[in-house]
Amino acid sequence: MQARDLGEEDPVCGFGAPSLAKFWQTFYVYAMSTMNISLPDALKSFVDEQVSQRGYGTSSEYMRELIRKDQDRLQLRNLLLAGAASNLAAPADADYFEGLRDRVRKATRAKA
Repeated sequence: MQARDLGEEDPVCGFGAPSLAKFWQTFYVYAMSTMNISLPDALKSFVDEQVSQRGYGTSSEYMRELIRKDQDRLQLRNLLLAGAASNLAAPADADYFEGLRDRVRKATRAKA
């Protein structure tokens, strides 16, 4: 990743700070690779429809989001499997949750 100069004028807000919506696009330049995929006409039509209806600029943006969501799903699955394989802890009963509430209350008071 390469950082860009944040001093360049933003056409949306008209001064040197980039708009929040464009922050990541403005601040970082990512190296991109190209991948070509073949889809049946029905799937291509579906992708094109999703791009237009859901506000994506390109089919690549739509596919990147699907891939990121799949990565998140796999990470969650692995965490759940690791939790299921771990040693048993104390039961999550009413006393356990009350203890959590007490810790949150104490942390909130300490910050105030």
